[in-house]
Amino acid sequence: MAVGCVVVAAGRGERLGAGPKAFVSLEGRTLLGWACAAAHAAGITNIVVVVPAQPWDAAAPEILDVPADVVRVAGGATRQLSVAAGLAVLGDDVDIVLVHDAARALTPPSVFVAVVAAVRAGHQAVVPGVAVPDTLRLLPPDRGVVHRDRLVAVQTPQGFDRDTIDRAHAQASPGVPVTDDAGLAELAGATVHVVAGHEEGFKVTRPLDLLLARAVVHERAAAALSAETTGAGS
Repeated sequence: MAVGCVVVAAGRGERLGAGPKAFVSLEGRTLLGWACAAAHAAGITNIVVVVPAQPWDAAAPEILDVPADVVRVAGGATRQLSVAAGLAVLGDDVDIVLVHDAARALTPPSVFVAVVAAVRAGHQAVVPGVAVPDTLRLLPPDRGVVHRDRLVAVQTPQGFDRDTIDRAHAQASPGVPVTDDAGLAELAGATVHVVAGHEEGFKVTRPLDLLLARAVVHERAAAALSAETTGAGS
């Protein structure tokens, strides 16, 4: 079963305060570049990136910091329309579709692999999730604490069999407030399966998130250097 990945990078990044968020530099590579590199490292080569309209949809691959074989398409006015634009240019041979947010730039390749494996095992819609560490309380008029042991924070990439994701977007209603593709799939009748996410799959939304992302990159570099040094000395 062929795998394709739609990387959504059309957000304006207003909370980050740095222009189009996906093109913010993180230690010499754009967030979009990091996201595509993770997909490639997971063995996924059929990648479509959905970017803001001109000039980014016409920009050269080296400007976007993505491999030359990545397909670029302009996004729409909403996230749902942007994902639909990416789905429209995926090859007909793609049987499993991943939808990934470029803002979750440091999601490890192992999460991509786990999501694909779950779809191959027969699940129509798959999301990575991590435990919620905070106490959550409902605002008035509701009240009370939400039991966090029954909650997960949903990440990306989210995976789907091709028929499920195509049907979900075909049936999408502009008036229904759904924030991710798994929600659309659920509305279309699919059951959502959760696999383990990763703490490094956080979303870079605010300046503080960018500081954390830099720390993660530095830690990865230090760990890689340590491994090389240990290997050279053995």
